Amino acid sequence: MKIHKTSFFVILASIMYLNSNSQQRKVIQLSENWTFKKGQNENASKTNYDDSKWEKVSVPHDWAIFGPFDKEIDKQVVAITQNGEKTATEKTGRTGSLPHIGTAWYRTKFIINKTDINKQIILQFDGAMSEPEVFLNGKKIGEWKYGYSYFYFDISDDVISGENVLAVKLHNEEFASRWYPGAGLYRKVTLTFKEKENINHWGTFITTPIATKEFAKVNIKTQVNIDEGKLVTTIYNQQNEIVATNETSKIFKNEFDENLALKNPNLWCPENPYLYTAKTQLFVDAVLKDELSTKFGIREIKFEPKKGFSLNGEITKFKGVCLHHDLGPLGTAINTSALKRQLTILKEMGVNAIRSSHNMPSLEQLELCDEMGFMFLAESFDEWKKPKVKNGYNRFFDDYAERDIVNLVRAARNHPSIVLWSSGNEVPDQWGSEGVKRAKWLQDIFHREDPTRPVTVGMDQVKAVMASGFGAIMDVPGLNYRVHLYEEANERFPQGFLLGSETASTVSSRGIYKFPVAQGVMKQYDDFQSSSYDLEYCSWSNLPEDDFILQDDKPWVIGEFVWTGFDYLGEPTPYDEKWPSRSSYFGMIDLAGIPKDRFYLYKSRWNKEEKTLHILPHWNWQGREKEKTPVFVYTNYESAELFVNGKSMGIQTKTTSGNPQERYRLMWMDVVYEPGTLKVIAYDKIGKPAAEKEIKTAGKPYKIVLNPDRKTIKANGEDISFVTVSVVDKNGIPCPTATDQLDFEIKGSGAFRAVCNGDATSLELFHLPTMKLFSGKLVVLVQSTKEPGKIEVTVTGKNLKKSTLSLVSEK
Repeated sequence: MKIHKTSFFVILASIMYLNSNSQQRKVIQLSENWTFKKGQNENASKTNYDDSKWEKVSVPHDWAIFGPFDKEIDKQVVAITQNGEKTATEKTGRTGSLPHIGTAWYRTKFIINKTDINKQIILQFDGAMSEPEVFLNGKKIGEWKYGYSYFYFDISDDVISGENVLAVKLHNEEFASRWYPGAGLYRKVTLTFKEKENINHWGTFITTPIATKEFAKVNIKTQVNIDEGKLVTTIYNQQNEIVATNETSKIFKNEFDENLALKNPNLWCPENPYLYTAKTQLFVDAVLKDELSTKFGIREIKFEPKKGFSLNGEITKFKGVCLHHDLGPLGTAINTSALKRQLTILKEMGVNAIRSSHNMPSLEQLELCDEMGFMFLAESFDEWKKPKVKNGYNRFFDDYAERDIVNLVRAARNHPSIVLWSSGNEVPDQWGSEGVKRAKWLQDIFHREDPTRPVTVGMDQVKAVMASGFGAIMDVPGLNYRVHLYEEANERFPQGFLLGSETASTVSSRGIYKFPVAQGVMKQYDDFQSSSYDLEYCSWSNLPEDDFILQDDKPWVIGEFVWTGFDYLGEPTPYDEKWPSRSSYFGMIDLAGIPKDRFYLYKSRWNKEEKTLHILPHWNWQGREKEKTPVFVYTNYESAELFVNGKSMGIQTKTTSGNPQERYRLMWMDVVYEPGTLKVIAYDKIGKPAAEKEIKTAGKPYKIVLNPDRKTIKANGEDISFVTVSVVDKNGIPCPTATDQLDFEIKGSGAFRAVCNGDATSLELFHLPTMKLFSGKLVVLVQSTKEPGKIEVTVTGKNLKKSTLSLVSEK
């Protein structure tokens, strides 16, 4: 099927392999009873190797997140060319300053029963950082290179009846990443058991060539390893009711091709993420040989000149964020409750789309986006043939690029959340004819594997891609920053629309405000923090309003993906030459998952369901009495009046006639600080008071306050309650500048997992039960055990009234 650049009609499904009740297929996760050790560990691949003194770990596991932070780990003397740097300087913290470099081994054992020894057995790794070599019973069965790729091996001929020994060697080179990559078996490892006659691994592909409110045509292609047989497919709705069935014995080149009709389907969209389930059963000589269930959604997407992007027939702008793959204090080890918390916070902000920057997303993240309602731009590479970093993906591009794309697409193509593929981000190959050829080659692979979705690249060398034709061949031209070139690019490119594939890169530190209040480029301060007045950005980037105006005024700009939703480990711009900065300042939400002020600026634009009224800065400014202390309000009301201790500071109204900030923010630049109460009253369109909010000057910290995101968690040894810890004064007023050292104790059916305060300069370790507050807050992570029961969380601090919280874990 030929892909047209100007229009795509796609309705695609989400894959989720479920354990069947039948005996034909089962999936076992290898999570417990692993041993781990760093170092070369000669002979560790051998079956009889003594690993009794190794560390006992569970998988997913990130060996580097436990620290310590060390400037020397990732010290580099380099010019970051994509940031426009010409001269090499010493950089620190670029990859998080955590000990991810080096070699390490994992070992585990599993039992193969006599009933399974004659089955096909697939060993799958969802991600291994990095360059994994896999050994089974002393024999090397395979290797991979890219740490973000999903890959698998058929080990049917290598297993033995009884105990089997699996060993995995991993190696991370220095200068191999531009951010914290993590280290280890950081995603799931599974065994899939199937009868010899079966549905191929990742062999199901569900699309809907027709999707309307009245009718949907569901096409299911199922690849099998037999020439003759029967396939029975049953589609269920979310109430587990049968809505369509089909039976066929027609196989062409080992593939069944079915079409099923659904009347009045529920269409998938962010507001209604409705999922169906297709149960596929393979019979040979009337005997059931294989069965799997695939969750999918029905939806239509279009990309059209001058109109832009539409979902289910409605013009839709991407209100997106870019996310790196680390989970803050958990590192890169996948945890579903942490992912779900991220997405819940982003949903509150009004986000409708995620970009996995700059690598394959986890399958768990895609499943959650299907269920919670996020569109997804699934990215693949940060490098092609030309390097950004010495030991990056450029070493593997020729041998692995096609294999990595094939695995990405086949494993993930059925997720309805995915609406775009990305073959690269800011690749140096944007220059010259060879880069154009590589872009087309990669795009053609995506088209071959998935003819239903378009492909983009995050392009930052806009002049170069206009001149070479690179941008013209892309299905969807994605521009990273360069807002001043949008108009010219749209004129030069033939597609008729542009995507802000990466935008803003505004920097800020939660709860930190700098004076005088003014716009700043690569602004630095002695404390290595950035101002939360949200007026500071990078040499290559811009303020949020520059993107807002394009989104609002140009229908051919189809949306944006803001850099970034959350802070992440590594890339501490603008302080990558300053120690101890070791994590980013770009996020609208900090590394602990606490919203910054900028969260509310975007929420006031994106979340149409809730009214936003947010005041900044805090009002604790001892020493600034009688000095000008500007006040900003982020709101989706058009006007508001500000009061200081009851005295009106006047009414401000959003306007298109002033500077870009005045169109989207309400700003009182001449407010003089005096302790007391800061109050704002917002007015509706006819000038009547509609909402109000106030903040007060706090006294000395007096009492600790605990606020969990959930009081009941699952007793599975993995679920986490994220408890936000703050302090208040004797009157219950939050203390926004508190930096008290706190200690944590967990009793009962839970355990201390980690703690984070969002301070990009803190060298305190995440896994120790003590940490300072940053701007009055931090988050402690309480993880369940496998035993249900009560969990008691106690937080103490010197000269503070302690606080105790009761949680419950249930089966």
